Amino acid sequence: MKGKDKTAEQRLKMINRYISKMPSLSTTVTKVMETCNNPAVSPNDLNRVISLDPVLTGQVIKLVNSAYYALVNEVTSLIRAIIMLGINTIKNLALSLSVMGVIKDRDAFRAFTIDEFWSHSICVGVSAKLIAAATGVPANESEEFFVAGLLHDLGKIPLNSCYPADYQAAVKAVKTENIPLYVAEQNLFGVNHCQVGGIIAEKWTLNLNLADTLNYHHFPDDPGIENKKFLTIITLADMIAHMLPIADWNRISFTGSAIENLAGRIDIDLDTFKELKAPVTAELEKARTFLQVTAQG
Repeated sequence: MKGKDKTAEQRLKMINRYISKMPSLSTTVTKVMETCNNPAVSPNDLNRVISLDPVLTGQVIKLVNSAYYALVNEVTSLIRAIIMLGINTIKNLALSLSVMGVIKDRDAFRAFTIDEFWSHSICVGVSAKLIAAATGVPANESEEFFVAGLLHDLGKIPLNSCYPADYQAAVKAVKTENIPLYVAEQNLFGVNHCQVGGIIAEKWTLNLNLADTLNYHHFPDDPGIENKKFLTIITLADMIAHMLPIADWNRISFTGSAIENLAGRIDIDLDTFKELKAPVTAELEKARTFLQVTAQG
C-alpha cells in the first residue's frame, strides 16, 4: 500500500507540473469575469472589455448567429448580441470559447480523440441545460449549466497526456468491467480526473459552481459542495451522456434506482428524465457549432 501511495504521489506531482504549464485563460476573459462580478455591470461595460479582443468578438458574433441560438434576425454588433442574449450568457460564452481555444492540442489526446472528448462534454452541457430548464431554472441562468457540462471533464486531459499507455488501460476497463472511468483511473493511478480537474479550476480561478463541477461531478453527496442542486443536475446530465452513443468506449449503464434517487432530489421523476434523451440528441447537433467555431477561430 505504501508503494502504491508513493506512486500516486509521484504521478500527482507530474500532473501538477503539466497543469502549471497549461496556458492561462486569456486576459480578456479574466477581465470579463471580473467585470461581470460587479452587480451594477451593464451591456456597455461588457462590450468595452470584449471588443478589445477582435478574435473573441468575432467568435461571439459567429456563435450568436449560429443554429445553436436560432435567432430570427442576424446580429452584426457585439453590443446588440449582449443586449439580446444577456450579460450572463455572453460571459459564459466567452469563457467557453476561451477554454476550448486553450485545449486544442490534439497530441494531448491519446486514449480518445479531441472530437470524442468535446462531443461528450457538449452532450453533458446540452443535457444539463435541458434538465435545469425542466426544474424551472430561468433561461437567463441556464447557460451556466451548459458551460459547467462543457468543462466538467477537463481533468482527463493531463492524465491522458502524462500517462497515455496507462490511460488506454483505464479506458479499456470502462468497457470490459462496466465501471466508470474515474473508478478505473483511481485503480490505476491512485488519482482520478475529478481531483485533477479541481487543480485546473484553481489555476484558472473558476467560480464556485464550475470549480465544484470539476471536483465533484461524480460525487454529488460530497459534504464540501455548496450548491447541491447545481451539482445534481450536472451529475444527471453526465449520466445521460454516458448512456448515449457518443463514443463506444465511454458508454456505461446506470441502475434505475441510482438515477431515480438523484432525479428525486431536484423533483424530476424517472419518466421525465428518460424523455430528455430525445431532445438532447436533437440539441446536440446544434451545439456542435462550438467545436466548429473554436476549430476555425
